[in-house]
Amino acid sequence: MPNLRLADLTAEIDANVRRALHEDVGAGDITAQLIPAERLAKATVITRDNAVIAGTAWVDAVFRQLDSRVAVHWQVADGDRVQPNQPLFHLEGPARSLLTGERSALNFLQMLSAVATRGAYLVELVQGTGVKLLDTRKTLPGLRLAQKYAVTCGGCHNHRIGLFDAFLIKENHIAACGGIAQAIETAKKIAPGKPVEIEVESLDELDQALAAGADIIMLDELSLPDMREAVRRTAGKAKLEGSGGITEATLRTIAETGVDYISIGSMTKDIKAVDLSMRLSL
Repeated sequence: MPNLRLADLTAEIDANVRRALHEDVGAGDITAQLIPAERLAKATVITRDNAVIAGTAWVDAVFRQLDSRVAVHWQVADGDRVQPNQPLFHLEGPARSLLTGERSALNFLQMLSAVATRGAYLVELVQGTGVKLLDTRKTLPGLRLAQKYAVTCGGCHNHRIGLFDAFLIKENHIAACGGIAQAIETAKKIAPGKPVEIEVESLDELDQALAAGADIIMLDELSLPDMREAVRRTAGKAKLEGSGGITEATLRTIAETGVDYISIGSMTKDIKAVDLSMRLSL
């Protein structure tokens, strides 16, 4: 599946930001009313962590929707690596608006940069193996496309976006369909041209999936010897994806078996927000 492109996310970004501002600002920022409406200010946002940046468009949208008089001057771009105390962007405009938009803007940037940073770290662990690391559907509700875009900023790749754009036939689907061959055959009839991926738990099931013409075969918690054998048997007839119980300690060893992909839920699910700080000056 192709990676998400920022150019395709304009409507999604605007919707994300509208919800965030409604949630945070509601009927109005009563604390900001302490500041005279005409007062102008400048601000600088820095990072306190090493990180890979993602989410600049979400920050832009926060201030665009909140107050068009706010100017955002970026010092970095999505995908850039940054170091502690490095300035990320400067703001100029009404002091009220800078303070009202601060939390929503930083929430998007710290979370999406955390995803990109995690992905970049995992990519380093498998450098030189040729494997592609994939995200999963284990994302924050309502922010899937944002997180999946951030994954690409870290050098990883998108799996299917949802339940609609590709088949992923798992154990319960197979049981309900009556077997691996029946499930794959039905999938190809329902949506010709859609990728058909099926999960297998043994080499016998792998052989069945290959015979039925699966496009991608997910090797669910197979042992390392069985993964190597799966690569040998498949010999390019389908793409192979390692999945299930994969940790930092086992990631490279699995990559070295020769599988094409490894899917890792932790790159969107188990992240620590990047520590950011905004400094205001009048």
